Amino acid sequence: MSVIDRIESLKTKHAELAGKIEKEEVRPHPDDALIHDLKRQKLKVKDEISTLATQ
Repeated sequence: MSVIDRIESLKTKHAELAGKIEKEEVRPHPDDALIHDLKRQKLKVKDEISTLATQ
């Protein structure tokens, strides 16, 4: 897998996590622990994208 393919894959995962966060936040009783975990995962993916993009 090339770096460009990996970055595209990570961007897709980042968007999926953003969707999951948004879906959870609009629920009547959102799970704060789940939202926190999803945001942590999203940040990790963003950091990996940044690292790969600067190489």
